[in-house]
Amino acid sequence: MAWPVMAAMLTRLRFRPFWRHGITLLPALLLLAHVFGALPLTFVSRLDDQIYDVRLRLTMPSTLDERVVIVDIDEKSLAQLGHWPWGRDQLALLADRLFQHYGIAALGFDVLFSESDTSSGLASLQALASGPLRDHQAFRQQLEQLSPSLNFDRRFAQSLQGRPVVLGYYFSSDRDGRRKGELPAPVLGAAQVPAQGLQVLEWDGYGASLPELARAAPRAGFFNSVTDEDGVVRSLPLLSRHDGQYYESLALALYRVAHDLRVGGPVWAQPPGASGARPVLEALQLQGASGIERVPLDPAGTALVPFRGRGGPDGGSYRYVSAIDVLDAKAPRDTLQGRIVLVGSTSPGLLDLRATPVGQIYPGVESHANLISGLLDRHLLVRPDYAEGYEVLVLLIVGLALAWLLPGLSAGTAVWVSLASLLLVCGLNYALYRAHGLVLPLASALLMILLAFGVNMSYGYLVESRAKRRLANVFGTYVPPELVDQMLRAPDQYSMRAASRELTVMFCDMRGFTQLSEGLEPEAVQALLNQLFSRLTVCIRRHQGTIDKYIGDCVMAFWGAPVALPDHAALAVRAAQDMVVEVARFNQERQAQGLPGVSIGIGLNTGLMRVGDMGSDLRRSYTVIGDAVNLASRLEGLSRLYGVSVIAGEATRQQAADAALWQTLDLVRVKGKGEPVQIHTPHPWPANEASALRLEEELAQWMQFLTEYRAKKWAACSQMLNDLRKMKSLVTLCQIYGERLQQYEQTPPPEDWDGVTVFDIK
Repeated sequence: MAWPVMAAMLTRLRFRPFWRHGITLLPALLLLAHVFGALPLTFVSRLDDQIYDVRLRLTMPSTLDERVVIVDIDEKSLAQLGHWPWGRDQLALLADRLFQHYGIAALGFDVLFSESDTSSGLASLQALASGPLRDHQAFRQQLEQLSPSLNFDRRFAQSLQGRPVVLGYYFSSDRDGRRKGELPAPVLGAAQVPAQGLQVLEWDGYGASLPELARAAPRAGFFNSVTDEDGVVRSLPLLSRHDGQYYESLALALYRVAHDLRVGGPVWAQPPGASGARPVLEALQLQGASGIERVPLDPAGTALVPFRGRGGPDGGSYRYVSAIDVLDAKAPRDTLQGRIVLVGSTSPGLLDLRATPVGQIYPGVESHANLISGLLDRHLLVRPDYAEGYEVLVLLIVGLALAWLLPGLSAGTAVWVSLASLLLVCGLNYALYRAHGLVLPLASALLMILLAFGVNMSYGYLVESRAKRRLANVFGTYVPPELVDQMLRAPDQYSMRAASRELTVMFCDMRGFTQLSEGLEPEAVQALLNQLFSRLTVCIRRHQGTIDKYIGDCVMAFWGAPVALPDHAALAVRAAQDMVVEVARFNQERQAQGLPGVSIGIGLNTGLMRVGDMGSDLRRSYTVIGDAVNLASRLEGLSRLYGVSVIAGEATRQQAADAALWQTLDLVRVKGKGEPVQIHTPHPWPANEASALRLEEELAQWMQFLTEYRAKKWAACSQMLNDLRKMKSLVTLCQIYGERLQQYEQTPPPEDWDGVTVFDIK
């Protein structure tokens, strides 16, 4: 079901661009193929094992569990009692000491008693038969004296009888299916399990205790372990199958004996009859005087060993007591009284040392002790049956999220998002591990996140870097560097395709340049233009303008493309004011050198225009066209007539109302445009409040004059004009309107005159 769901989700995504998202999703698809078995990646499973080992070592309590004690058949004991196996009389004495002298709670043997112990009696008989005393009377007397020693197994069985003892045995799988000894009663019979059987480990043969011992101590448990492919023992089976019957492990059997628990039955993750497949085991139910408890299992009937710390007598997890000290009653009584005791060996010669996540040489008996501790704490580690579903869900959610997010992020943000994803996945996995003992896959998710980040960054470096270089080459000469940097963060959002957008356009022309250049050498003209245009370009770029082109002694620029600028009109007005100041500074430098100065006229207009890559197959440029552009060019030409450096249209004034103090110049109809346009010039805000108030008063008086002028009140206008001529900022305008008043007083305009001045020149 996972693949259709993922496909449906993918179709809903709006990829930008599609291939970038698709490439970023590839690691998730690869790891999903691994999970579903279509493309097994062994190293991913091994990495999961390594992650589990590291996490286990970091979270081990490393404290002493005094509830379980190990009686060690160590080198010291072997040196005094001889090599293993010891005589059953010694083992009987060991059992008696533990129960009678030390008062232990329960005893488990992590050793096998599959052979009879008659070696001592046979040796004595052989010596007697070959000696000088051969008459039947003496032989019978000696035989009667030796008869107790001929059956040490019976002596050992008597010491086990009626006591809470668990014997150990093993299961095997080989071609012959050899069987030796007598198995205990199964904990689950065929009647308690569906006909399909459980998916637990199944064995053909076994090696168990002698029948006499097995009947004296009917509780027994197998001590098999599960070795992973890397040779490390991480789990022990708690339940195994043999001949259709189900048997318990040594650790589980000893735990049940110590607490007088009986098996209530299996707990199903997938109940019998739910599907055609085998039922999936989730736990084993135990019942006792204190109630019902559940022992969690994975579907194979195994449980991960909750190792407490480093193994061995010096590991600090369990107290080790030498077997010879128990036999000699030299061990402190309080170390064993009331404890669960396991008899095992740390001697290398007895081959019960294993590689585990916490040590390469770890006593096998301590693995069982760790499992008993986990049962006592009711906190066993287990890989649940839904681990694969969890893994698929994480890969889908995180993989799709990264495929959607990463392509649209900058490199720095992508790093933080990837790190956050890693922390989220690890945090969730760790929380489930600590709170519920769930060991869930993590390696695939970590690899997917790292690969998604790597693929996305590689794509951006190898593929998008070319697009970014192309973008920088195209716009680098037009757009300020800071805007180019902004564009490079998301190059797919910018293109050369034509579009209709509201922008502000500027035309700046050098006045009288033709006459000035006639008296200069070509090199001097070139130097003059380069110096002036360089300074004007700096002003335009400082305010985020885009250079369109240089046309002779004119520079054209616009604001709002390719990067959208909501305050494009205000930026253009401030750039125009800076250009006027820069030209004044430039003229001061030229005058100091004895060179003539220059003047400029600027036209600004805001409106809807077409912007994009336009031109021929041989030459193209990123430019703007439209009526709003043409009007800006006309306004630049009018600046000379009105004696101002900057003229802006009504739309520019409205959108940049706070960028300057505005003075209305006139209502004009320019060539090529039917509708009249109100034109304005911006005044920079004065440095102090007094100057600002004085300028605002002058502009208010001027506005009052224009009102009277458009109302055709010529006499009032003439009187006001006399006062306005005293204002320095209005000298040129007063001259223009004075000439108009003289003309209208002599030849009044028609009755339908609307105050519009018509210009037929470009």
